[in-house]
Amino acid sequence: MTQDAGEELHPVLQLVAVMDRLRSPGGCPWDAEQTHQSLVEYLLEECFETIEAIETGDESHLREELGDLLLQVVFHSRIGEESADPWGIGDVASGIVAKLVSRHPHVFGGESVAGAAEVAANWTELKRAEKSRSSALDGIPLALPALALVQKSWRRAGESGVPLVAPDPASAPDDEDALGEELLALAVLAERRGWDAESLLRRGARQLHQAIREAESGTTPGEG
Repeated sequence: MTQDAGEELHPVLQLVAVMDRLRSPGGCPWDAEQTHQSLVEYLLEECFETIEAIETGDESHLREELGDLLLQVVFHSRIGEESADPWGIGDVASGIVAKLVSRHPHVFGGESVAGAAEVAANWTELKRAEKSRSSALDGIPLALPALALVQKSWRRAGESGVPLVAPDPASAPDDEDALGEELLALAVLAERRGWDAESLLRRGARQLHQAIREAESGTTPGEG
């Protein structure tokens, strides 16, 4: 990349250059010793802080947290340059560009869609084909929080046409606020009784996954 005299780098390129300086010999000892594994806690923390900024509607805070999140992407990409099969921020960017183009044929390929729902369905199908996935559960990270894990698993199963019977809740709130209050009440009840609500729901998620895989294979619960 060439740069004219006096031309200022784009801020994203400045960040890449700063990260390279920190990671290179003579830079920062702390940054130099970090690994993909050691940075996981910071990546997770920045994700949650970004979510908090979105939920509170604080645009200034959101801008700051997105910067911290971008730093994590650049940091991991810089570490990737030192791997046995080197890759960097350019590879990360070109990869996501190619993915966006291939999964939006209605924008870049001349195809037409009826609306957002069809776009989402096409995205799921294209993703399944690209990654040669055989199950609706493939690619769902089990490390997700239990609520997100259950919802994503159920949604993926529905998008894939897996026949499932929805469990009947003890009560059925009429709106989102009522559901939130019900979830809060259940979490508090679990705490009062000394139960781990997260672990209990993760147990339910494992049962849901088993039901999905049995439905996909055409077996009934308990078979195989």
